[in-house]
Amino acid sequence: MPEKSRPSTGSSPVGGAGDTPADVAAAVTGPRRSDGPRVRPKNGLDRYFDISGRRSTVGRELRGGLTTFFTMAYIVVLNPIILSGADITGATLPFASVAAVTALIAGVMTILMGVVGRYPFALATGLGINAIVAVYAATQLSWPEVMGLVVLEGLLITVLVLTGFRRAVFEAIPPQLKTAIAVGIGFFLTIIGLADAGFIRPGNPLISFGVEGQLAGWPLLVFVIGLLLTSVLVVRRVKGALLIGIVVTTVIAIIVEAIAEIGPRFGADGAENPRGWALQVPTLPEDVVSAPDLSLIGNFSLVGGFERIGVIAAVLIVFSIMIADFFDTVGTVTAVGAEGGLLDQDRNLPKSQPVLLIDSLAAAAGGAGSVSSNTTYIESASGVADGARTGLASVVTGVLFLVATLFSPLVQVVPSEAAAPVLVIVGALLISQIKDLVWDDMSLVIPAFLTIALMPFTYSITNGIGAGVVSYVLLRTAVGRRRDVHPLMWVIAVLFVVYFALEPLQQLF
Repeated sequence: MPEKSRPSTGSSPVGGAGDTPADVAAAVTGPRRSDGPRVRPKNGLDRYFDISGRRSTVGRELRGGLTTFFTMAYIVVLNPIILSGADITGATLPFASVAAVTALIAGVMTILMGVVGRYPFALATGLGINAIVAVYAATQLSWPEVMGLVVLEGLLITVLVLTGFRRAVFEAIPPQLKTAIAVGIGFFLTIIGLADAGFIRPGNPLISFGVEGQLAGWPLLVFVIGLLLTSVLVVRRVKGALLIGIVVTTVIAIIVEAIAEIGPRFGADGAENPRGWALQVPTLPEDVVSAPDLSLIGNFSLVGGFERIGVIAAVLIVFSIMIADFFDTVGTVTAVGAEGGLLDQDRNLPKSQPVLLIDSLAAAAGGAGSVSSNTTYIESASGVADGARTGLASVVTGVLFLVATLFSPLVQVVPSEAAAPVLVIVGALLISQIKDLVWDDMSLVIPAFLTIALMPFTYSITNGIGAGVVSYVLLRTAVGRRRDVHPLMWVIAVLFVVYFALEPLQQLF
């Protein structure tokens, strides 16, 4: 059966007990872009961001921007934890400076995404990418040298955007894989939320349930309460359900910590308290305002990496970071755009060039700020699920990140156990798109399945997309449907083969 283009998955609210997940999503987010006749803009702000045209309101955009910020504010704390270790030179990144610059660059680039890209996408340091660069910093390069390669990677992707190549790649991916990407990210978000809350943890043989197979500890109880509360709000179609869920759960967490004095899961001395809070301890700070330390900005070396490990080895590192950055964004834009009903009938994002340009520049900006590549965040889906449809929501999120450079102690009040329920709920909304997959052709089913399965199981959007692309090209050719494969898909498949074989290539060179 030939593959057919699928329409955007946005749906309209339907009352009654038979509502599907998509119906619930529509009720939470409001009318979709394609519903009804086009509305005349009310003012200049409305006209610029096309708020009425996308069937939204200023109130929904503000609410969605707040929800996105509180869902991803953890990066201000988590990024310093990942990056503040020593590099091969023995130098240590200052925790406070990493936090402040992380918030600053996220704020500036997210505002630019809103103003220039005009879509509700927020940007911040990419966790998958900074985990990669942290390994390189600990084994092969100094931190300024790694950041120099990140800057070069961002500039290279920017060139690919300006030449139209990045957009062409985005549009060459077939609808079956784009739908699978959105569904896979739904599962990926779910496992991130469950892991952030400690609901699932590394165990023997693979994943364990809670603490030694039990839901033990007050933080886990707070997460469960937050998940059930947010679920009720969503199915009851309460406006701002996700934001209300975060706020109420945070208040509960503060009260629990004040009474029980639980403390963090990992203490300053490295001791582990399995029943402690996963990341931030929800206590009201003594100091609400703190002066930001921006000393890390500009701490990078463009040529140092090439001088230390050679041109070929440095190019391979740039390539690995670029592939991860490139296709993480493809997956994120596809999933968030699908959730908001913003994709066209071929599941492409209209007027995507400015979005891809800002995302590429954000990669270079993150390297120049010495806090790792910035990329479009999948947590943007939480704001979209709460009503955001335009760049105005991104402006709100970005402004809040700028405020966080001064009020970082206050941002740290929200524990991951309060934000994690939102990720699980958004995951449920995204996987409802699984109904749009083609199921009667195994040459389409297997690539979709690999895409969906490998994202959560390998904790990587890029790995899922890579497995889907390579298997799609191979299997469609094997069944004599080579004409269905866009020429660029062959190029992408070869690049992914190189990406997956990167370690032996590095050893060879």
